[in-house]
Amino acid sequence: MSTLVTKPAPDFKATAVMENGEFKDVSLSDYKGQYVLLYFYPLDFTFVCPSEILAFNAKVADFKERGVQLLGVSIDSHFSHFAWRNTPVEKGGIGTIDYPLVADVTKNIARDYGVLFNESVALRGLFLIDKEGTVKHSTINDLPLGRNVDEALRVIDALQYTEANGEVCPANWKKGDKAMKPTADGVAEYLASTHG
Repeated sequence: MSTLVTKPAPDFKATAVMENGEFKDVSLSDYKGQYVLLYFYPLDFTFVCPSEILAFNAKVADFKERGVQLLGVSIDSHFSHFAWRNTPVEKGGIGTIDYPLVADVTKNIARDYGVLFNESVALRGLFLIDKEGTVKHSTINDLPLGRNVDEALRVIDALQYTEANGEVCPANWKKGDKAMKPTADGVAEYLASTHG
């Protein structure tokens, strides 16, 4: 499957467990006009998954500060998400999570995003979607490889900087670093100031 980057993010409608623990049908289009970080994880009640969900949850305020809605997705039912949220962390649960967990029981969302593995579970896909609903960044990790939440935030900062300033963000760029004008002179000036 070809990449979704630069293309419209596939819309979906599914039941989610919301921040308050209630069930609600949500669509990606509900979030049009704001940034969305949509990430997939394989299964509730597993191993790497709770570490990622809790790591994203620990940075919810950082995502909100940037105007980004987090959405977690797995092929589990909303009842499973609910049970996992109601299991204490010290017993392998995730406790209260401050962003929705979407139930992809049909596996259609994972399929549409190209992360469905062996028609069974989702790989660790992550998709940054802009305010217009376009995918601007994606990564896909194999099942045993956990993601870096700070890297997700760094990419959001780069996208927002580029949108606001018309400059491009070089390798290892982070908020506050020098960027470059997307011209031959801009590249030369940047390289001279950082590598000269």
